[in-house]
Amino acid sequence: MSYNSFGHVFRFTTWGESHGPALGAVIDGCPPGIALDEGDIQPWLDKRKPGQSRHTTQRREPDAVKILSGTFEGRTTGTPISLMIENADQRSKDYSDIAAKYRPGHADYTYDAKYGFRDYRGGGRSSARETAARVAAGAVARKILGETIAIRGYLVELGGIPIDSARFDEAAIDANPFFCPDPVAAAQWEEAVDKARKAGSSLGAIAECTATGVPPGWGAPVYAKLDGELAAAMMSINATKGVEIGNGFEAARISGEDNADAMRPGNDGRPRFLSNNAGGVLGGISNGDAIVARTAFKPTSSILTPVETVTREGEATEISTKGRHDPCVGIRGVPVVEAMMALVLADQMLLHRAQCG
Repeated sequence: MSYNSFGHVFRFTTWGESHGPALGAVIDGCPPGIALDEGDIQPWLDKRKPGQSRHTTQRREPDAVKILSGTFEGRTTGTPISLMIENADQRSKDYSDIAAKYRPGHADYTYDAKYGFRDYRGGGRSSARETAARVAAGAVARKILGETIAIRGYLVELGGIPIDSARFDEAAIDANPFFCPDPVAAAQWEEAVDKARKAGSSLGAIAECTATGVPPGWGAPVYAKLDGELAAAMMSINATKGVEIGNGFEAARISGEDNADAMRPGNDGRPRFLSNNAGGVLGGISNGDAIVARTAFKPTSSILTPVETVTREGEATEISTKGRHDPCVGIRGVPVVEAMMALVLADQMLLHRAQCG
């Protein structure tokens, strides 16, 4: 069984490899009658595409999306939507030196152990290139959610340097190449990434994503909890090693009264929460507050710094990965985190409508 699909009612399947002719997604379960064309998808892909600054991979991909099916006269038909993004700047020869070596920290060995062979050209399906298809699918999910739900992602830490929440400026997020809401931290990150890149190394990062306007009631108890679905979605992203919802691990370090989100009567007939340590989810169901999720990205595994490894034949050797790689994969991970948030919420919206009307 291959697991290349995600979702329940709103379900998408991604296909394609890093160095294949194209990649894309097939979306099933999209309601009919929603206005959709390539112009609704392309801006989100442009946020993620490579080569936009010296702080990301210099692979030049236009990431131009094509809608192949599922729309008629600019609206969804309710049938599967097929999206395609052609690969235009592959350099497979950059990987010839590692064809018989395993990159430590990468999926090279585990893919080989499972399938008996692997696509060493950029990692094939294990490459973060696959996430372009997720971002395209996420754009369709945003159309389902409508304009009342706003999803916003940004980095809160890079290379061990956190932002100062007192300097949080939403307008700054799109004013620097790091999706950083703290201009001071952005300058520090620039220096850190430049240093890592010149040293042939890489850095990790933490992305935070919030969704406002989500009504109470989305999600389900026990095995289909909204925070469980979000955690699974974020953990499925390449290079992700940890997810927190709301207060996350900090909740284990404080008292019950400090962690509890006190409630008062609200003006709209719903309770008003005085804090949001729960991250907008209680008992696996949205409570009407902002949904907050943080995703930890490990440092990029493909680095120029020589690292000890083994060959496919089990011989000891060293590896240094040439080619074009992100010195911090978490930077371009921000649009992917946003997309996965949108995909989960669109699915949960349709599930809630199906059960509760």
